[in-house]
Amino acid sequence: MKTEPPKEHLWLHKLLGEWTTEMPAPGDSKEKCTGTESVRKLVDLWVLCEGRGEMPGGGIAHMLMTLGYDPQKKRYVGTWVGSMMTWMWIYEGSLDAAQEVLTLNSEGPQFTPEGNLVEGKLAKYRDVIEFKSDDHRVLTSHVLGEDGKWNPFMEAHYRRKEQAAEPKRKSEHALHDLG
Repeated sequence: MKTEPPKEHLWLHKLLGEWTTEMPAPGDSKEKCTGTESVRKLVDLWVLCEGRGEMPGGGIAHMLMTLGYDPQKKRYVGTWVGSMMTWMWIYEGSLDAAQEVLTLNSEGPQFTPEGNLVEGKLAKYRDVIEFKSDDHRVLTSHVLGEDGKWNPFMEAHYRRKEQAAEPKRKSEHALHDLG
């Protein structure tokens, strides 16, 4: 069985490549947490985003996000897991009309403002991926407050790593003659 990717999926190809990440550490705007992300295709139907970065307070985190488009739901779908927790986040979302912002909704463990887990309670979350340019995107995470407002709690900037230029051939006819 071969499935052709829907045109909506092609938007996700903007994510492909190697990226550096940077986000302010909570409570201290001078300290930054940095990392890397490698995004590749799983055939043409999914993208896999594999990240690694510094945790606020120390240590290294590993993350994996999957994203695709479900033509039956007419929604973007995906998952996110990280080495810092046991919860698997299930995403469903959509693009804005300008096709610059992907909003992904999820549900997950509720935390206090201090970052402590509220045992047995779930909250609604929203991750927003916005392209500022082809080589710069921003991920903002929000939680739905009791007042019905989306409260941002995390922002990360992703910048595409520069790629080495392809070597030029001296001769069109000899593969061994790369210069």
